[in-house]
Amino acid sequence: MNKILGILFAVIVLVSCNSQKVYSDFDISYSKSGGLAPVYENLLIKGNSAHYSFEGQGKKQKQDFKISDEDLKKLNQMLSQNNFRRIQEDRKKLYDNVSTSINIKKGPNEGSKTDASMIMPNFTTNWNNILNAFQEIINNNVKKQ
Repeated sequence: MNKILGILFAVIVLVSCNSQKVYSDFDISYSKSGGLAPVYENLLIKGNSAHYSFEGQGKKQKQDFKISDEDLKKLNQMLSQNNFRRIQEDRKKLYDNVSTSINIKKGPNEGSKTDASMIMPNFTTNWNNILNAFQEIINNNVKKQ
């Protein structure tokens, strides 16, 4: 009986660990969270596989989809053209603000940026262009519920 309980426990632990893998194993990550009425939106890309999740405004949505090589190329070009690695974050404290974080783990644009404390004024256009590129991928691939 103890062996059965031990095996069952091991299976539960393995399944629970594997369910979080999608949130840690990615090449590109876009996440938006916070606000007075909290919203959590994530787009995680690994190779040509993408995982999208949204929670907020009384809705919950999760969707996996394939992202084309062309869309990945456009995204990487947008990151390069807008000097993602050179964007400077401000140091001012903001509270109850919806903030966006972008993490790139592979390629020439490798880095991490967030607008949690705002983006320096001379980089806001670059930042907004990059955010629009991610939003375009979401709009073109995610089926709204």
